[in-house]
Amino acid sequence: MSTDLKELEKRMQGAMDSLKKEFQGLRTGRASVNLLDPVMVEAYGQRMPLNQVGTVSAPEPRLLTVNVWDKGLVTPTAKAIRDAGLGLNPAPDGQMIRIPIPELTAERRNELAKLAHKYAEGGRIAVRNVRRDGMESLKKAEKDHKISQDEQRQKSDDVQKLTDRYVKQVDDTLAAKEKEIKTV
Repeated sequence: MSTDLKELEKRMQGAMDSLKKEFQGLRTGRASVNLLDPVMVEAYGQRMPLNQVGTVSAPEPRLLTVNVWDKGLVTPTAKAIRDAGLGLNPAPDGQMIRIPIPELTAERRNELAKLAHKYAEGGRIAVRNVRRDGMESLKKAEKDHKISQDEQRQKSDDVQKLTDRYVKQVDDTLAAKEKEIKTV
C-alpha cells in the first residue's frame, strides 16, 4: 500500500529538489558556478557536462572562468556555452575561457520573475499530485477494509499537513528567488 507517509514525503522532497535545481539555472546577474550546470560540450565524440571538461570558478562577482583541461576542447566548450541559451558571450584566452556576466535589465528581471513563478507552480502541482495519489490510496484501502474510516481520516489529515508544509516550502523558495532577482 502506497499510503506510507515517508514515501509520500520522499516524492514531495523530490519535487522540491527539482524546483531548486531549476532555480539555480535562473541567472540573477551575479556569477554562480551553477549557472553553467546545464551546458553540455561535444567532446570525444559524445556530449559531456561542462564540469567534466574543465573547472568552473567565479573569481569576481560578474565573471565566470572555465579552465579547460584539454586544449583541443577550448573552442567546442566556448561554443557550447554560447549556444546554451543563457545569454552569455564566452571569450577564450588560451586554455581559459572568460565569461562576463552582463547586467540585468528591468525587462529581463521581470522575465526571470515570471519564469520563477512558472517553475514554482510546476513544483506546487507536483506536490499536489503526490497528495492526490496518497489520498486515492487511502480511500482504496478503506474501501477494501484494510484500514478503518477513522484511520483513513487521520492519515488523510497527515497527508494534507505534509502537502501544506511542502507547498509553503515552494512559496518560500520562490519568494527568496524573487528577492534575489529583484535586488541584484
